[in-house]
Amino acid sequence: MRHHWLLLGACGWVLLILMFASKFINFRAADDYGERAGGQSWTEPGTKLLQPNPEKPAPKATDVPSVVPSVAEWQSVVEKRIELLSAVCKNNTLRNLTQVSVSKFILDRIFVCDKHKILFCQTPKVGNTQWKKVLIVLNGAFPNVEEIPENLVHDHEKNGLPRLSSFTPQEVTERLNSYFKFLIVRDPFERLISAFKDKFVKNPRFEPWYKHDIAPAIIRKYRKSHRDSDHAGSGLRFEDFVRYLGDVEGRRHMDRQFGEHIIHWVTYVELCAPCEIHYSVVGHHETLEQDASYILKAAGIEELVSYPAIPPGITRYNRTKVEHYFSGISKRDIRRLYARYQGDFRLFGYPSPDFLLN
Repeated sequence: MRHHWLLLGACGWVLLILMFASKFINFRAADDYGERAGGQSWTEPGTKLLQPNPEKPAPKATDVPSVVPSVAEWQSVVEKRIELLSAVCKNNTLRNLTQVSVSKFILDRIFVCDKHKILFCQTPKVGNTQWKKVLIVLNGAFPNVEEIPENLVHDHEKNGLPRLSSFTPQEVTERLNSYFKFLIVRDPFERLISAFKDKFVKNPRFEPWYKHDIAPAIIRKYRKSHRDSDHAGSGLRFEDFVRYLGDVEGRRHMDRQFGEHIIHWVTYVELCAPCEIHYSVVGHHETLEQDASYILKAAGIEELVSYPAIPPGITRYNRTKVEHYFSGISKRDIRRLYARYQGDFRLFGYPSPDFLLN
């Protein structure tokens, strides 16, 4: 009898360990398309996807359809996004969050495919590597996206993708007025989490300046208690990152020092000037499968190139992950962060994160 109870107890412990391990593995799954993730999703069973506030006129931009719609059916979703974008751009109370001049910094973000008259504005941390591959194939350097070496994609001296800034002012105006133009966005706070993980935690492309230059500068200015001797050892914390991002005036000098490395966390407004440049399509990372098919069709290139396969669930919005990262951060710092990125939330139909703000 004693052996019987011991066996039952051992089985119980094994089950508990397996349950804990499965949840831990699921929570650690990669959230960015492009990482090796094995199709895992951050969304745990029972967690509801964050839906737009029904009182707001925003379309359900981040909803994932239960049935994959046709390209023709998806057109109404795309049109609603452009209508919302136009309406928010005209809102005078948000002008300081949505209006920017089209500078060289912005023209540097826009890649050009003259052969097929396409402009693509790069918004880091939303799967842009895959769109660069599409453009490289369209430019004729490789027959398909699978054959493009990963180290070539981000080598802007060798990947054959010209930037709009390399053209004369007249050539820039002609392309902006006549080419098919698109960009991809995702929930702004999820994008910041992705940028933090990619640059300050994992750093898969070995970019040491994030750890050795940028992180210590942020820690010195924004960590409430620190010692100069342990900056490198302690590493940047997400709460330090949030304080830096939310300090609109205080970080300006630092951003000038950081140079173009800040593109991974500056707003979509600062990257692509969506109120000044009239984009043909605004795709959403959360509905990337539908948007990719639509963009290829609308640009007239669906017979020439295929978008890389998307692992199931990898693009899905996950409130659980967002709550986890923001759990130890003060309401004051979160509100300051939202104030800076409010334009991105409003322009692209993402609901305000009230579960964090209130």
